Amino acid sequence: MSVTDYTDRNELRIAGVVAILAAVVVAAMVMDLQVLEIITAGFIERSLQAATPIALTAIGGLYAEKSGVFNIGVEGFMIFGAATAATMMWVISGGSPGQGDVWLAILASALVSLVFATIFAVLLIRYEADQIVAGLALWFIGLGFGPFMAILVWDSRNSPSLESVNDLTVPVLSDVPVVGQIFFDTSPLVLFTAVLAVAAWKFLNDTRYGYWIQAAGENPEALDTAGISVTRVRYAAVIFSGVMAGLGGAVLLAQAGSFTGTGDTMVSGRGWIGIVAYLFGNYNPLGAAVAALVFGGLDMLQIQLQTAGISVPNRLVNLFPYAGVIVVLTVWGTTRTPSAVGESYESEE
Repeated sequence: MSVTDYTDRNELRIAGVVAILAAVVVAAMVMDLQVLEIITAGFIERSLQAATPIALTAIGGLYAEKSGVFNIGVEGFMIFGAATAATMMWVISGGSPGQGDVWLAILASALVSLVFATIFAVLLIRYEADQIVAGLALWFIGLGFGPFMAILVWDSRNSPSLESVNDLTVPVLSDVPVVGQIFFDTSPLVLFTAVLAVAAWKFLNDTRYGYWIQAAGENPEALDTAGISVTRVRYAAVIFSGVMAGLGGAVLLAQAGSFTGTGDTMVSGRGWIGIVAYLFGNYNPLGAAVAALVFGGLDMLQIQLQTAGISVPNRLVNLFPYAGVIVVLTVWGTTRTPSAVGESYESEE
């Protein structure tokens, strides 16, 4: 697709983005905010880290929906991933985790998420469970699973301080002003997510299996007629989405360095925001990653305003990511979902 074609198809969305940016600039001028004191290299770096778990979840979710299955359970998978990573880090290390334990915990969390995602895929595809009901049920189970695991291991809903992943520093390049701090002295999980977003976009749009995934969600009958198993394609996409959401939860835990099981747990709606992110990105992994960065920036705005000495009520700032969701849903309300989303399919053979 050329730039001209993309512009022609997304005129309203581009206009919406311009309008939002203009509104932000006007608001900053009216409130006499020092924009350069807010948008710093440190703020961008923190925003990228906050965006990472959302982007991973969004990429997984869009793959499932592209195949025709709406995985609304990504919030639950994120909770599973975070809780599993925390408990595995504690168990593997014997209570004194180090950097190697962080990576082993992330790997273990991904494997456990693979098991959960496979079971979930069987329920949705083989037994044709209602996708909305099953996804909500998974979320509710996650809300109980996280605190239960924490109480089982630490006798508390919250874990003690564990270990967070260290930044990856590239010699010489990390000394470059602004750019060095953002791209060459940052979390390796951010770099991993950036590479994964590009790979996911390339795979979806330039490989045979990527075309199969899109066909499974748009015209499963045609895919079946071509001799490709719609069921297998959907299984792979749904399992991938569950693993990615679980990985998102594990990454969130690895960045935070401890597990919080109170309230809505430390995931706190990031899975739902991940769904909005891939709608914002129009089912494009790169667009979803950019949308995740927007939400990550809104999430980090509270810290940045305090750093800049700007007094804004915490409760108001905490609403920024959710207000952003409402704005995005309003501006991006015309996003076209795949034609066969939510519809079960049985081969004609």
